[in-house]
Amino acid sequence: MRMRDLRVPAVLVAGGLMTSVTAVAADQTQVGAGNTRAEQIGSVSPLVQSAKHLLIDNARQIEDRKLRDATLDALFNPKTCIAHRANVTDAVKDQIIFQLQQAGLLNPTDTANIAGGARAGVFPPVRDDGTACPKLPLPIDATPGSNFGGHHSYPGGLAVHESFNDQSSQNFADTYRGEYGQLGVGRLPVAEGLSARPENGFINQDLILAAPIWHDWAKMMVFQWNADGTEFTELNFGGNGTTDNSGAAGDSRTGGHHILSVAESMARGLSPAFVITQASAHSAPALGNEFKVVNWLRAAAIVARIDPVARGYLVQDAQGKLKLPPLLNLGEGVDLPSAGQTNLLIEYQIHNLSDADFSNSIPAVTESQVVLAQLAPMYGYDPSNVFVFNNKFRNVVFAFLSPERLEILYANGGLEAVKREIDKLQRLRVI
Repeated sequence: MRMRDLRVPAVLVAGGLMTSVTAVAADQTQVGAGNTRAEQIGSVSPLVQSAKHLLIDNARQIEDRKLRDATLDALFNPKTCIAHRANVTDAVKDQIIFQLQQAGLLNPTDTANIAGGARAGVFPPVRDDGTACPKLPLPIDATPGSNFGGHHSYPGGLAVHESFNDQSSQNFADTYRGEYGQLGVGRLPVAEGLSARPENGFINQDLILAAPIWHDWAKMMVFQWNADGTEFTELNFGGNGTTDNSGAAGDSRTGGHHILSVAESMARGLSPAFVITQASAHSAPALGNEFKVVNWLRAAAIVARIDPVARGYLVQDAQGKLKLPPLLNLGEGVDLPSAGQTNLLIEYQIHNLSDADFSNSIPAVTESQVVLAQLAPMYGYDPSNVFVFNNKFRNVVFAFLSPERLEILYANGGLEAVKREIDKLQRLRVI
């Protein structure tokens, strides 16, 4: 058959990949049965390993020693202790879940599709659970970037996702500096008598570097691998879904990985500026969305078993409403406006922007899965055999080539171009 005569069957386009991309419900109270296979794939992928080492190099550039050491330890030390899970017994887990529900930050109906219920959703299984030093069930280079079929959903996709976001964050920061911070840069003229740079600090590079690395940390617990090469199901929480805006209409529920990552940062005592920047990934706290970030911080604080007000992550206004703290570096006696939102940092917005690659990466996975299902029989794989297709073909091809690369190749050269790329993996005996 000539490659240019290949067509993607309509049933695959209309119906997706049927069972080949449908996650099978598994016992999420136990460490993922497919984690070892994912480690085997991610540890030998040049794409994944290069992304991981870029993140390590970027983390080493963080100037604040506490933040730098915590980042390197939490993300890249296989023996790191999960701070927010230390000495958390089943009784403590149930107490935390009760507190989340009472605070309107966990809707019990959202736990129905989680095998293991709320406890498994808020407290994914880890190694040495309940001890003083619980361990992560997955390293970063075996962890996917999201739920199965979502963006970067292959072994090591987390490292690729974060490396892209970390580079994007630096690029956005440089653009903001050029346009608004350094006169004469970014084609802005230098006005006579004005300094080329602001007198005080402008954009905090430590926050720019660290927030994208930290944001998805908890995916190393949340998105574990099932034996058939699919993933655990994620619990969304951080709100009740209806009245989350201080009793008014609003929905602040978000992926559990987001809140658990913030909980870990809090448990490690990282600064309010950093933690709020990290929490802004899923929504910048502007344009009426401050309540979302506030609720994520509230939920994370409950999980981390800390007081968010005492730690400076939140403040109470005159009416007792929780809000983000005021601007940084203000000395005593500095007056703040009594009206309007004056507690925003540009770093919040930059981090939110840097996490927006999903708008391309999700369609890339969706499209590439269809293409792989069409090409798989040529390499001896049957897409209906979920276990073999995922573990030996789909997850391997994605980890080595990335769905984004395959999407671009397909757009420019069709199935022939994608097959030529997969042929390289076959010659290298990767598949």
